[in-house]
Amino acid sequence: MGRVYVAGSINMDVVATADRHPKVGETVAGRQVLYFPGGKGANQAVAASRLGARTTLIGRLGKDSFGGELKAFLGEQGIDLGYVQETAEAHTGTAIITVAEADNTIVVIPGANGLVGADDVEVVPLLAGDVAVSQFEIPLPAIAAFFRRARGAGATTLLNPAPAQAMSRELLALVDILVLNETELGFLAGSGLSESDEAARIIAVARQLQAREDQTICVTLGKRGVLALAGREEIAVPGRVVKALDTTGAGDCFVGALAAQLADDVPLRAALAFANAAASISVQRMGAGPSMPTAAEVAAVLPR
Repeated sequence: MGRVYVAGSINMDVVATADRHPKVGETVAGRQVLYFPGGKGANQAVAASRLGARTTLIGRLGKDSFGGELKAFLGEQGIDLGYVQETAEAHTGTAIITVAEADNTIVVIPGANGLVGADDVEVVPLLAGDVAVSQFEIPLPAIAAFFRRARGAGATTLLNPAPAQAMSRELLALVDILVLNETELGFLAGSGLSESDEAARIIAVARQLQAREDQTICVTLGKRGVLALAGREEIAVPGRVVKALDTTGAGDCFVGALAAQLADDVPLRAALAFANAAASISVQRMGAGPSMPTAAEVAAVLPR
């Protein structure tokens, strides 16, 4: 089994729950405030580790109380933190999240995550069979350096380009597997997409975005499941109907689960079905990092 290496953000999520989201300029009464370990990088690493993958996280924390709490939590998840640096130059990354009616709005303050650079990722001992994962909550030059290192070692590169921002064709070409939702796909491809678009339309837009003939693009569609364009092969995984409590971190759960499966050399179609089931479990719990399921929990909901 390969190892999962995640280069990415580590945040403390400050979550306010309310009956509804406030309108611009409006104040509403909240129900409670909660503190959860988060950050897309940390969430993905927690998901992979809880699902049985040997997992290493690469990132930065501030030398503050949030940093100490996050390091303790991540260590308890069995994640290798040997490449997580603590810095006095910035505070630990923080996300301010409002959850209402099972949906969320998020404001992210990068803090120490913005200091992750090429030096942080170029020392990582990647090997063939490993999976290198990243997202857009650390600087893009660091991601490019990480993926060049991974591809040179024969590892698989997996990018979750969220929050969406423009990226170079050079960076896209370094990606073996791109995991994103329909909004992010539409943004990167320059073609507007919505939740109502048919599968054929989504696949056509994914084909426009492909940077290499062997590149895989996985589009997560929430309760509608997953569509993937693997080279020229089209794969569809149906969604699971569940009662969602908090969708924060669902995409990260999917990414971490997919990486864990690929590191275990599971075929793509089966890996996508597993990751889809894992994400459906995570939305039934509050918080991001703490909501990630175990392999036994996912196995219990998969068709036999």
